[in-house]
Amino acid sequence: MFAISLGDDGAELRPLEPWRAEEFLSHMDRGREFIGRFISLPDLVTDLESARSVLQAYADKAAADTGRIYGIWTGGGLVGGVLFRTMDVRQGTAEAGCWLEPSAAGKGLVTRAIRVIIDWAVEERGIHRVEWQAAAGNTASIAVARRLGMSKDGVLRESYPHRGVRHDVEVWSVLAPEWRAGRRAD
Repeated sequence: MFAISLGDDGAELRPLEPWRAEEFLSHMDRGREFIGRFISLPDLVTDLESARSVLQAYADKAAADTGRIYGIWTGGGLVGGVLFRTMDVRQGTAEAGCWLEPSAAGKGLVTRAIRVIIDWAVEERGIHRVEWQAAAGNTASIAVARRLGMSKDGVLRESYPHRGVRHDVEVWSVLAPEWRAGRRAD
């Protein structure tokens, strides 16, 4: 298995595979309410079977080249993750996403991890457009899109029903030429 360093603080990005279901479930349990404020992942991962099922679905997506999921580890423990929820290599599009447990928030982990997977998608897979969708109230996620140099494409009004409330969703994106120009400027 590989691990990619995310910086001098020892954080690493690794594949999040089905054999890690127990660790994934423990991680979700630690951050369930915090993570679940804006995304449904903790509502899907409620026991070992469902944790394994979610990770297997992403293993199947990786095999089909239609998605990927990676964990973020700090201090030897899983604290969050990033993913390509969807990926269409033929069309050159992908939708990236993330989550973190509370102990890992505010440290730049998601921004660093997303940079790694966008670099891979653009340079290795030929993805032209990477999209980022965030509930309008999820200011931390929107801040990540801004730090990544994404442009706000618009708002999908009340398009995301989550825990009994319909949320507006902001759509952000970066195109491959913009991504490359931004990386050269870093």
